[in-house]
Amino acid sequence: MPRKFLKRFLPDHKTIQQHPHLQKFGQRLTDPKLWCLNRRTIAGGAALGLFVGFMPILGQMFIAAALAIFFRVNLPIAAMGVWITNPLTTVPIYFFTYKIGAWVLDVPVEQYAFTMTWEWFTHEFLAIWQPLLLGSFICGVIAALSAILFVRLFWRLIVIRSWLQRKHKSKPND
Repeated sequence: MPRKFLKRFLPDHKTIQQHPHLQKFGQRLTDPKLWCLNRRTIAGGAALGLFVGFMPILGQMFIAAALAIFFRVNLPIAAMGVWITNPLTTVPIYFFTYKIGAWVLDVPVEQYAFTMTWEWFTHEFLAIWQPLLLGSFICGVIAALSAILFVRLFWRLIVIRSWLQRKHKSKPND
């Protein structure tokens, strides 16, 4: 079952409840839906995490955790879903989302050199924020819907395989 496989890799809910940054949520972390390993909560957590991961915002893990609590989906999966954007993938993902947004808005794709300065944010970022946010939203929605479809389909296939294996084992040999 997928549940047994996931339990090996996910942290214990008591460990997460004792995490200093997540203690802000208090008793809300005791909701069993946040730790439940079923098809609905895992698919919802993956979708939520991927959607937030595509948004160019700071504190993605905390936002994903807060939204997981609000929507009552699996919190660890939602927090891990934002890892789609990490130091290796952030630049290519956001450049791709910028290109998608520019294509939808029908604006030319410009080549901008990123520098971590106030001048860059006040001049260059103002020119790209609309296509970047629109492209991030579009890609986030597509990634979220794909995650729901993939998790539900994959979960179903594993359950069917498990049923077939049990059926095969219970049959007497001819």
